[in-house]
Amino acid sequence: MIDHPYGLHGVFRRDDLVREMGLTAVRALLTTGQLTAFSRTILVDRRRALDFPTRAAAALSWAGDETVLTSHTSAWLHGCTAADQGTIHVLSSYDRRARKRPGIAFHNGSLDTIGIGRIHGLRVVDLAFAIAEILCAAPRATALACADQALAQASDQDRKGVHDAIGYRLDTRADSRGRWRAWALLDLATGRPESPAESALLLAVVDGGLPVPVAQHPILDIDGRERYRLDFGWPDPKIALEYDGYAAHEGRLQRDAARDLDLARRGWLVIRATAADLRDPSRFMSELRVAFAARRFACA
Repeated sequence: MIDHPYGLHGVFRRDDLVREMGLTAVRALLTTGQLTAFSRTILVDRRRALDFPTRAAAALSWAGDETVLTSHTSAWLHGCTAADQGTIHVLSSYDRRARKRPGIAFHNGSLDTIGIGRIHGLRVVDLAFAIAEILCAAPRATALACADQALAQASDQDRKGVHDAIGYRLDTRADSRGRWRAWALLDLATGRPESPAESALLLAVVDGGLPVPVAQHPILDIDGRERYRLDFGWPDPKIALEYDGYAAHEGRLQRDAARDLDLARRGWLVIRATAADLRDPSRFMSELRVAFAARRFACA
């Protein structure tokens, strides 16, 4: 692996390397395959070429100094792992002409009104701005999962502030397309779902016309201590929705069966969903409607 102070995540400006190492040495590194050319001016350590930070650093170096990572790319670097890693999103000012390159999405906007920081040496927009961009344009399940992950990074008392910051970015966004959809998703986000799959499950429930459940609903024993924590629960009809995101095995199935039996003794109806149900939610949605009817609660 190439180790040089001018490199950031294995990305180098050709001129810097030539100045420090000499043209012959740089050509040798290219010939032997230790370096690969991202562009005429940007070289990349081949062994790191597919690493996400390396691709982001290469895109920024190629795009120029007055650019910053935005949308999914910024959100992922902020810790939202539900964000798409395939395309690197770069934001530049309105007066700069967007450049075209496969794997890089260019956006234009005002850099003066957004917060810009650095994560692992990479210039990124603030998290609220990134999430607002995702909420307006990304697939809805991905967008909700990213919003949940952003809120989950804050303490319970600080989550409203994060929610409000994202809402402000939505309201002041120059491009109003997708704003109403984004607000509907942001209103569902709580930061409580423990995985992107659970966020997608919540979206399927709401899209199916059922009431919004409580995420991570606690079940207490008679002493007020937490006995269980449901992925989703409707407290009044005592209906629970649990997501099975693990590989099934006998020990786990036995524990789940015992847990469901204990919940049933406490008056709860438990419906379980799997990854397959996220692709086609009709089965568990039908079971939920039957459960609501059994409890004499009207729903769609």
